[in-house]
Amino acid sequence: MAEPPYDPNLITSSVYGSRRPVTGELVALLHITFEERGLAFIQSRSRALLKGEIHELMVTDEEDAAPGGGADRVSAIAFFEVEQGGLAVVGDEVSVGGAVLGTLAGFDVTHMPNHINVVVKRNSLDVLPLSVRDRVEIRRKI
Repeated sequence: MAEPPYDPNLITSSVYGSRRPVTGELVALLHITFEERGLAFIQSRSRALLKGEIHELMVTDEEDAAPGGGADRVSAIAFFEVEQGGLAVVGDEVSVGGAVLGTLAGFDVTHMPNHINVVVKRNSLDVLPLSVRDRVEIRRKI
């Protein structure tokens, strides 16, 4: 991946103003946990998620998971289709089926151009039961 055109340390949460949530729907469930996955997060704190795209949703319990870093302990939980596109930003709250899943930690582009791994930080790799068609929402944390 190309180097960012600016110092990524200049881009903090305060750069991002008001924005609509990214919403979608789970289209496939996954049930796999990795202890040494080796995800490598891109430096960018944000990604445009476009209507109609399908991306993978993963969770990690690693506290230091952040842009430019990565994660080894992850669970792949689902794929979701974006129904209302928008800008997803590290630190956003991610909900599935109306329940808060966690906070957006970063993006891994290993599988591009097929899909992005959208990684969510939470206290545990365990998640509540999910169902295909559950609503997904990524919104600015208030």
